[in-house]
Amino acid sequence: MNEFLLILSLLLIYGSVLAAYRFFGKTGLYGWTVFATITANIEVLLLVEAFGMEQTLGNVLFASTFLVTDILSEKYGKKAAQVSVNLGVAASLMFIVLSQLWLQYIPAANDWAAPSFHVIFSNTPRIMLASLLVYAVVQRFDVWAYHKWWDFTKKRFGDSGRFLWLRNNGSTLISQLLNTLLYSFGAFAGLYDLGTLLSICLSSYLIFIVTSLADTPFVYWARKISPKGE
Repeated sequence: MNEFLLILSLLLIYGSVLAAYRFFGKTGLYGWTVFATITANIEVLLLVEAFGMEQTLGNVLFASTFLVTDILSEKYGKKAAQVSVNLGVAASLMFIVLSQLWLQYIPAANDWAAPSFHVIFSNTPRIMLASLLVYAVVQRFDVWAYHKWWDFTKKRFGDSGRFLWLRNNGSTLISQLLNTLLYSFGAFAGLYDLGTLLSICLSSYLIFIVTSLADTPFVYWARKISPKGE
């Protein structure tokens, strides 16, 4: 059941990115970035077992932000993709601040939700800070790498339209490797031994390889979409 739900989630999430682009254009992609960033911060708290390994949810939602920046880079250029990254950082920062403020309120006598809020949102500052910093670094690197691959293929083959699959996967796979290493060691170094940390990195990166390769057809599809109002 978990495997089916993960595959369904991937198709639903990536398809929703294209729908947001089709109906709302560039603004829809910016809106998706904010939505995905906030929702992934909540979903990542869920731990499930699927495909023979334990994993946190939120990986597909997080991967969809790379799909968004690749579409923006392909259709609108580097500056438009960087705006999406900045929006994601701002949304993540505001979510962290507000979710911690929620925990400071004194609940009313008839309140029933406060204990659950404390369980869900009482993340350690170290993990939250690691998540925010890694997101900011990795997303900016992804945009930079995408355009470096683009410049390389354009100079090498003299055609800016070809080799979309190379700049898409070349940037995302390297970025996700960087994300896996920085987040795993930044958030969990000292809490787990080296062997466990390496195991976490391996399983996380295997998931990101699948999500990264799966988004390539969606980038090609997005290149053919003419958004309403544009």
